[in-house]
Amino acid sequence: MASGWRYRIVSVVGVFALIVAAVTVANHPLVHSGFRLVPVVGHLPFDPAEGREFLIEAGTTAVVVLLALAPLYKPRPHRILDVSMFALKRTLVGLFALATIGYFDYTYRLPRATLLIVGSLLVVAIPTWFVTIRSRPARGESGRAIIVGDDPNEIDRILAAIDIPVFGYVSPPSPYVVDQAGPGQPQLADGAGSTADSLTYTMDLECLGGLSRLDDILVEHDIDVAVFAFDETDREEFFGVLATCHEHGVDAKIHRDKADSVLVDDDQVEEIVDIDVEPWDWQERVVKRVFDVVFAVAGLVIGLPLMVAAAVIIKLEDGGIIFYTQERTAEFGGTFTVYKFRSMKPESEQAEPGVGHGRITRVGHVLRRTHLDELPQLWSILVGDMSVVGPRAVWIDEEHLLEQDVDAWRQRWFVRPGLTGLAQINDAASSEPTQKLRYDVEYIQRQSFWFDLQIVIRQIWKVIGDVTETLVHS
Repeated sequence: MASGWRYRIVSVVGVFALIVAAVTVANHPLVHSGFRLVPVVGHLPFDPAEGREFLIEAGTTAVVVLLALAPLYKPRPHRILDVSMFALKRTLVGLFALATIGYFDYTYRLPRATLLIVGSLLVVAIPTWFVTIRSRPARGESGRAIIVGDDPNEIDRILAAIDIPVFGYVSPPSPYVVDQAGPGQPQLADGAGSTADSLTYTMDLECLGGLSRLDDILVEHDIDVAVFAFDETDREEFFGVLATCHEHGVDAKIHRDKADSVLVDDDQVEEIVDIDVEPWDWQERVVKRVFDVVFAVAGLVIGLPLMVAAAVIIKLEDGGIIFYTQERTAEFGGTFTVYKFRSMKPESEQAEPGVGHGRITRVGHVLRRTHLDELPQLWSILVGDMSVVGPRAVWIDEEHLLEQDVDAWRQRWFVRPGLTGLAQINDAASSEPTQKLRYDVEYIQRQSFWFDLQIVIRQIWKVIGDVTETLVHS
C-alpha cells in the first residue's frame, strides 16, 4: 500500500481519471442508444457534449466529486467492506451535489441522462479503486515498526516481545532531550530521571524525533506498525498519536499489560495487540458538535420555564442553594464542573455510589424521577465539557473507588462524557461498574452520529415514560 503523500496523489489521480473516463463514456453515441432502451429513464433527452462543453462537464464533475471524496485521500486501516461503503457514500454525496447544481456555467444545463450514466459508472468504479489501492503488498517480513511513547521500561518490554524490525522510537519532548553528541543518543531531561541505565535500549534503538515529526517519520520510513509506550494511556497526546496512525494507515498496537486502560482486540493472544479504538474524522466531530450545540440550545430554550419553576421550588422548600456543583472526570482524564439542580438536603452528598438516598428532599424525588435535575447539564454540553451522548461523567472521588473494583475503568476516558449513553438507557448505574463499563466500551466501539441519534430517541422516550408515571402516581 502506498503511504503518506504518495497514497494521496495516487488516490486523487485515479479518481480524476475515472471521472473523465465516465463522462467520456456517458457522451458516446453507442451508450446513448443503449440508454434509450432502459425503462422509465430512457426517454430523458441527451445533449452530447463536445469541445468546450465536454471540458465543462468533465471539469465540473471532477471538482465536485473530488471534493466530496476528500475524507478518503488518507490511508486508514479499515476493512475492505468499510472502505467500499464509505467510498460509495461519499460518491453519492458528490452526485447529489451535481444534481443540485443544475447548471455548469449558468447557460449550459447538465443533462440528467448524462448524470445518471456517470453516476452509475462511478458508484462501482470509485469504491473498487479505493479497495484496490489499499491492498498491502507482502514484504517477506511482517512489517516495519516504530515505538511511540515516553516510558523507558515500557519500551524495553516492547522490544523484548515484538517480533518485527523496530527502526527507532518517537517520543514527546518532555521526557527526552537529544545529546550534544548527535542524534540517536537521548538522555533523560530534568525532572524525568537521571540514570542512564533506564535508557539502555537507546544504544541499539535510534531516536527518530519528537511527536511533531511523527507524520514525516511514518512516511519517510514507510512504517506499518506503531507500538505505543506511553506511561499514561489516557491523555489527549495518546489519542492524537492514534489519529495520526489511522491517517497514514499505520496499525496501532500496545503491550497487552496496558489493556486495562486501552481498548484492544480481545481475540489476539500475542503480547503486542491491536488498539481497538478508531478516532472520528473531523467531519464526524463537526457533525457531533453541531448536534450537541443545537440540542443544548433547544433544550435550554424549551426548558427555561421548567428550570425557573424548579429553582423557585427548591429555594422555597428549605432555603438552601439551588444548584449542586461537582468536579467530574472529562475526556482523557481531565476534570470539569458539572451543574445540577440540588435534589438532596444540604451537605448530604456522599462519595460512594448509591449512598444518601434517604436524604433526598421531597422536591428532589420529583426532580430525579422526571430527570429535571439534569437540565443544567445542557450548559456543560453547550460549552463543550460534555456531549449529548457518551459515558456518564463520574465524580472524581467516586472514580478512584470504581477503579479499585474494575481495573479497565479508564477505558471510558477515550470519549467526551455524555448526558445520556448506552449505559444510561439500559439503566446501568455506577453501583454496577462492570456492567456499566461493558455498555460504555460497546458505545465507544460503535459510536457514530446515527447511533447517537438512536440513543437520544430512546432516552427521550424513557424520559416521557418516567414523567408520565410520576404524574399518574402524584
